[in-house]
Amino acid sequence: MLFNSLEFIIFFPIVVAAYFAMNPKYRWILLLLASYYFYMCWNYKYIVLIMFSTVVDYIAGILMYRTERKVQRKLLLATSLITNLGLLFFFKYFNFFGETANHLFERFNIFAEVPAYNFLLPVGISFYTFQTLSYTIDIYRRKQTPEYHFGRFALFVSFFPQLVAGPIERSVNLLPQFREQYKFEYERVKEGILMMMWGFFKKVVIADRLAEYVNLVYNNPTEYGGLQNIVATFFFSFQIYCDFSGYSDIAIGSALILGYRLMTNFRRPYFAESIREFWQRWHISLSSWFRDYVYISLGGNRVVKWRWYYNLFITFLVSGLWHGAEWTFVIWGALHGFYMVFAIWSKKIREKANGWLGISKLPGLYKFFQVFVTFILVYFAWIFFRANNTQDAFLIIKNSFHFTKGVALNLFQFSVDFYIALISIALLFLIEYLEEYRNLYAGLKANLSRSWKWVLVTVLILSVIVLGVWHGTDFLYFQF
Repeated sequence: MLFNSLEFIIFFPIVVAAYFAMNPKYRWILLLLASYYFYMCWNYKYIVLIMFSTVVDYIAGILMYRTERKVQRKLLLATSLITNLGLLFFFKYFNFFGETANHLFERFNIFAEVPAYNFLLPVGISFYTFQTLSYTIDIYRRKQTPEYHFGRFALFVSFFPQLVAGPIERSVNLLPQFREQYKFEYERVKEGILMMMWGFFKKVVIADRLAEYVNLVYNNPTEYGGLQNIVATFFFSFQIYCDFSGYSDIAIGSALILGYRLMTNFRRPYFAESIREFWQRWHISLSSWFRDYVYISLGGNRVVKWRWYYNLFITFLVSGLWHGAEWTFVIWGALHGFYMVFAIWSKKIREKANGWLGISKLPGLYKFFQVFVTFILVYFAWIFFRANNTQDAFLIIKNSFHFTKGVALNLFQFSVDFYIALISIALLFLIEYLEEYRNLYAGLKANLSRSWKWVLVTVLILSVIVLGVWHGTDFLYFQF
């Protein structure tokens, strides 16, 4: 079931109405059944995987907490890791590594072949796997006590607003909220609806409209060059942002209507002044997950400098692989790892250059320059993220410098849609600029009257209905 579907528009109000009408003691049952139904609308067979992971981690968490013996605790943690990562590897990465191994066997004349399996990738498996793993790792580290109520723990693993594409919640934040009893609060519900509508606007008005141009160019890389490739990649930069942050807004807003507060997943990433800051603003739940459970586990920055560089690079490399079983994602992760390492290595050189050039006397201009350079670096990496394969990615990069190559693509032939896309991007930028530097949302919340707030919600709803591209297009991160 997609958020941008008629099924969800019917499903969600029914769940909300039943939730507030029933005894708070039993709401967890409603939410758990709704979450399982939500997932099974995609493929009912794969609900078994979620249930299996839930049972394994529920038992492992309790047993791990009860024992003081380090060996037993490590074995229980290993059981959780092997079970969850094993399922993730089999469904998502087995064929990728198998194909890579077969290429190596062929190259070195080794007569062996790894078989391939034609399994459908379970939607959201990367998200709920990382969510439940954070629970068992936190218990192992003694940062979390186990949840003894099996139903609430199962709900934590499968909570439908953020089940298939995050935010990847931490048990210390979400589990305690399932013990609370929330009442229908007008202001909270209104805030949740507004957030959902803004998410829908970003998804169906901006992202899905930009996708038409992006897909045309990226699915035909030999036909276009120069300006067409540059515009398509620029559009993709906003398509993926609006698509994913739109999903997060809908997830956070729908949870908020029910009373639950999920973590912020995006914070205006294209205003970042460095790659490090970009990752503090982009997909925050994932970047903080890799920081806490991979980067710090490797030693973080409390090691010798070369090892610090290694820890950073490996973390981003694994992050790239998390996004998909393709070399394009590995290269995308490696690029961001290189950006981070190079920024640390060149810090003193850049500081000296800034002092010599007197850039500190022009802070506004320097800030704009930093934001621009960061966006260009992110923009370049997006080419690998979007390309269908590495060959296409390098072809798009090469053709981007050939402004006379390929057939002419008159973007203005799309007339109204093209103008709506440009105006929507400009509107998004303006709103995020005002939020970044003028705290727009807090100002509207404090100064707008109740009636004007509903006018704002109504305008958003009408904009989504009238301007939205309603093809039932999947969210991009469903494939991860």
